[in-house]
Amino acid sequence: MRNCINVLQALFKNRKYLLLRRVSQLSILFLFFGGNYFGWKVLIGNYSSAILLDEIFLSDPFATLQILVSGFVGAANLFIGAAIVLLFYAIIGGRVFCSWVCPVNMLSDFSLWLREKMRIKDKSKIILSKNVRYYILALSFILSAIIGIAAFEIISPISIFHRAIIFGVGGSWSVILALFFFELTIVKNGWCGYICPLGAFYSIVGKYGLLKVYHEKEKCTLCNKCFDVCPEDQVLSIIGKKDGYIKSGECTNCAQCIDVCDDDALKFSINYFKNNLNNR
Repeated sequence: MRNCINVLQALFKNRKYLLLRRVSQLSILFLFFGGNYFGWKVLIGNYSSAILLDEIFLSDPFATLQILVSGFVGAANLFIGAAIVLLFYAIIGGRVFCSWVCPVNMLSDFSLWLREKMRIKDKSKIILSKNVRYYILALSFILSAIIGIAAFEIISPISIFHRAIIFGVGGSWSVILALFFFELTIVKNGWCGYICPLGAFYSIVGKYGLLKVYHEKEKCTLCNKCFDVCPEDQVLSIIGKKDGYIKSGECTNCAQCIDVCDDDALKFSINYFKNNLNNR
């Protein structure tokens, strides 16, 4: 029994944030399911527009901006909900949405796990640039203005994934499978890491968020495990070089680097502004 407990403790130690992220993502999906099918008043709607506790309106600020650019003037609740969500992710850290809320992240993580088991080589650095998502972000606004509707929302895998899980829409599953095989066979972490304009939007929004990963140089043994698991390894430029925060807004705060760091050289910290003021 003690051995079993020790094994479970070891597994939890190296996967605690992964397990917490899955609880977060699946709980949100479960609440959406209950709200749409059983009338639960906890969370009703979808990832673009929802009502929390039957009182608080929540709106995707990226979708709301597309709606504004398209020339449509929405109700006050739409903009209040967008302001609430925008403020939350600006304070906490924008890409927390990508790793702790977005359901597509689970699909990407599964394809990555399977890719490693099958030893499939990554072609991302050959055919794609991390800047592509920012171009698509700009294109989303341009197309919204031209066609008069929120352009990205039409093809958003996030919305499609939601419809497939909650409503079981048949055609949605073909899009999800196509995305899965794209990430499995062509580009590792292709959608989230290179294409998704929502991820680009939250990278900008959350650049100065309070929640950051902190690196302690003295503890680091340069094992590079963090680079192996990080979906945005370009943000780890300070590893092994100096103490400090992972400042880039492109960090998803997924904490995979913290989970695999046997040196305890990485941790979450919310003292970003305080420490930066003290260092001036």
